[in-house]
Amino acid sequence: MMYSFMTLNDETEIVHSEMINGTVKVYIETPDEKLCFKHATCYLPEKKWEDVYGYTDEEFEYLKDVVYSEAHLILEFSQTGGLLNASSL
Repeated sequence: MMYSFMTLNDETEIVHSEMINGTVKVYIETPDEKLCFKHATCYLPEKKWEDVYGYTDEEFEYLKDVVYSEAHLILEFSQTGGLLNASSL
């Protein structure tokens, strides 16, 4: 199951999985006129990235900053059924 986490101003969608064996998959997708979609996958808490496609170095660094700064929330929400099911909101 994937849960919506955040939509950035450029329509980039960040979603995450449930926590399985202590790991959460974070998937990022950005619409693009030429490529159709740019995308990247990160695994938390390891901060392991794979399948990064279409992002410039600058864009990718920005996305890493976003994911890392919100990792504590992503990890928490991955255990409670996503952002919409978080009891503290």
